[in-house]
Amino acid sequence: MNILLLGSGGREHALAWKIAGSPLLTKLWCAPGNAGIAREAECVVLDIADHAAVIAFCKTNKVDLVVVGPEAPLAAGIVDDLATAGIKGFGPCKAAAQLESSKGFTKDICNANSIPTAAYGRFDDAAAAKSYIHAQGAPVVIKADGLAAGKGVVVATTLDEALAAVDMMFEGGFGAAGAQIVVEEFLRGEEASFFALCDGEHALALATAQDHKRAFDGDQGPNTGGMGAYSPAPVMTTEMCRRTMDEIIVPTLRAMREKGAPFKGVLFAGLMITEQGPKLIEYNVRFGDPECQVLMLRMMSDIVPALFAVCDGQLKHFDLRWFPDPALTVVMAAKGYPGNYAKGTRIEGLDDAAKVEGVEIFHAGTREEDGQILAGGGRVLNVCASGKTVAEAQAHAYEAVDRIKWPEGFCRRDIGLRAVARERG
Repeated sequence: MNILLLGSGGREHALAWKIAGSPLLTKLWCAPGNAGIAREAECVVLDIADHAAVIAFCKTNKVDLVVVGPEAPLAAGIVDDLATAGIKGFGPCKAAAQLESSKGFTKDICNANSIPTAAYGRFDDAAAAKSYIHAQGAPVVIKADGLAAGKGVVVATTLDEALAAVDMMFEGGFGAAGAQIVVEEFLRGEEASFFALCDGEHALALATAQDHKRAFDGDQGPNTGGMGAYSPAPVMTTEMCRRTMDEIIVPTLRAMREKGAPFKGVLFAGLMITEQGPKLIEYNVRFGDPECQVLMLRMMSDIVPALFAVCDGQLKHFDLRWFPDPALTVVMAAKGYPGNYAKGTRIEGLDDAAKVEGVEIFHAGTREEDGQILAGGGRVLNVCASGKTVAEAQAHAYEAVDRIKWPEGFCRRDIGLRAVARERG
């Protein structure tokens, strides 16, 4: 099989690492890739926003499958264009990708299909949004409707914060993504990430995970794209996973089929586990980052047949096996992230760090120059580890982190906090 992977982050490095281990693979390319992905795949200079160029590459190189990592190409309809050209693409069509590209679209789907979620209002002007907020009170959650790289959410603890967030979004704080906003009830509980492969008709639950969105220890600081994750999420019991499938995933698939936009790909449900059970916070239409990294470490089965089963509508009789050991990843980011940060700083000690038991290091914002690994993004490295317990995986990961010499970087030191506390009783 010849496979082209699109993307350049830690998620894509984890996917490349997993795909590269398949005996079914003949050739793996990645566009544009990064310094770590280059060890698993041939990185090619290809503008993934130029669908015609991607299609031409696929035809020239007899690509059997395109795996789309990030959300932006999916929202732009790359899978539709590939299908028109007779090329298989792993991911949803543009219409189905609205589950991520428009938070309001998803909320309306939930409302129409009795899918448990937070109460909400949709607004395209500030005055109406502020009136709704005054009626609801604080705390309250304000979200940009469109894609904002995981940062378009403000959890406002006071009315003043909420009103300021409305002004910020409508004044262009998140660009076009904030032209419309969603104001949501603040949900109380524990967050979890739930993933399911979907082929339009059927869904296959994957392993669960828990992300750490805030920049600093103790869940302090601004929201980020994710500062670490672990799998499985203890809060996602067998019963909670069953309820999530029955109450959230299956009704969503049915609703999308009825809309004429069957969902194919991986559906990532961000959940709040409340006293009433699981409630949907939001959907993503691709693997999470950094959740994908821990899922790939735990996946025992070959991923390639699963990707084809999704594309070919063959999930009904498909299954995957998982390693029981937990996995954990710590994101190392450039100081200043998610705000302004320096690029081009040198990272050393990666080979030494990778020698720690159970550790895999997935690159995100890196590039190689004259044999040196340089930071080129906000989230730069994913230091991942497995262990018999979350505490053991955490210890391995931080031992590896401490071997990496990158003064311009930082990380949270409490990834896995809740799971470790549960293990200790």
